[in-house]
Amino acid sequence: MNRLVLDTENTFASDAITSINNSPKRIALDSRRARRNEPAPHATFAPIHYEPNYAYPLLVWLHGHAGNEHELRQVMPQVSMRNYVAVAPQGSWKDSRYRGRHGWRQASDMIEDAEARIADCIAAAKQRFNIHPARIFLAGHGSGGTMAVRVAWNDPGRFAGVVAINGPLPTRQSPLRRVNELRQLPCLLAMSRDSQAYPAARVCEDLRLLHAAGCTVAMRQYPGADGLTKWMLADLDRWMMDLVCGASAK
Repeated sequence: MNRLVLDTENTFASDAITSINNSPKRIALDSRRARRNEPAPHATFAPIHYEPNYAYPLLVWLHGHAGNEHELRQVMPQVSMRNYVAVAPQGSWKDSRYRGRHGWRQASDMIEDAEARIADCIAAAKQRFNIHPARIFLAGHGSGGTMAVRVAWNDPGRFAGVVAINGPLPTRQSPLRRVNELRQLPCLLAMSRDSQAYPAARVCEDLRLLHAAGCTVAMRQYPGADGLTKWMLADLDRWMMDLVCGASAK
């Protein structure tokens, strides 16, 4: 099913997927080390033939469990090399069993830290690139997808859309408390048919919840087990561009 191996500089191998070799050399990718008064580690992606007079959509990508920000290197060639500027913060939770692996947890202090890291990444991208303020998308997979939905629901007016790939919706700490506002926030849920992290029963519960809340949600289901595939990322591009082009036409 063309699954991706997310090789984060040889420190991370995802839940079993085939490697994308020879990533295009024109990806402008860098990482920042956390220092005093500087943002937490993050990666940045610049599109091919970047045009400074065009206001680009921004994709903020949250890596999955036991990953890190370098995952962006494998993700963006499968999304689009031209359509977006992208940034990826490093998760605040460290997996002590493995060097260089991080994740996202739904504890209140870590939610606040995730919000701060995402805000720092957005600010850093705006300093370097021409970003359209009404076209900022938040997406992630696994625990990163769950955190993406949590952060977007906490501040729905800030984002043009939110995407969770094989990431169950958050349940604790009243994630739907701003339901009247988040009804206007487009949401894409993508999941694998045989996922253990996001089983079909949980998917049905989440869809019933979103329907009852009156939220705008699209769903995509893919064959196979947990993981990230190029088809998921291609659909992510199409979904975001539909929103971008729809907004442009208004």
